[in-house]
Amino acid sequence: MPFPSRPLAPVTLRGAHVRLEPLTAAHADALWDVGRDPALWVYSIARMAGPDDMRRYVDVALAEQARGTALPFVHVDSAGDRVCGSTRFANYAAEHGRVEIGWTWVAGPWQRTAVNTEAKRLMFAHAFDGLGVGRVELKADARNARSRVAMRRIGAAEEGVLRRHMATHTGYVRDTVYHAVIADEWPAVRARLDARLARGGEVGGTGVTESRA
Repeated sequence: MPFPSRPLAPVTLRGAHVRLEPLTAAHADALWDVGRDPALWVYSIARMAGPDDMRRYVDVALAEQARGTALPFVHVDSAGDRVCGSTRFANYAAEHGRVEIGWTWVAGPWQRTAVNTEAKRLMFAHAFDGLGVGRVELKADARNARSRVAMRRIGAAEEGVLRRHMATHTGYVRDTVYHAVIADEWPAVRARLDARLARGGEVGGTGVTESRA
């Protein structure tokens, strides 16, 4: 019997610190303005050396959305109403009740704030309570220790390593570490994220919590 997950559809997810708005082509320039720091893309498979690279990044995300397998967002700072990063649902398999949260980056001024923590809280809630999935995946470059610690701190289980899994924009072929949260674990993960938000803190890392950006 097919898993009773709902189709991906554009939606705005609102929190006290961040608003996740559906990505559009019109966001490319604003994303480049805050995303030009090379440190954001060290572990990325995407090359990000100029505004044309950001436009291609956005175009790829929107093409995956058109195929029904992704739903990309921009982070908008609720206080300043400014675009400050991007994230997405991806690799959606409704029939298996599975989705990935990834391609996440938050620009420097908003790192180590509540923005990324609340964005994760909003996305996990939409995945489990809105879409009705049974599993949310996250993955990281095996070299990205900060991201791996941040995922475990959320409550995601580290499940294993895929060796020589993906080529980065530098040509380096990385190992990828998979993490996941399943539906039975969501209440505990929700409590962890809520506690972190109550303290006003970030879950850790640099604001780049998934490295397949």
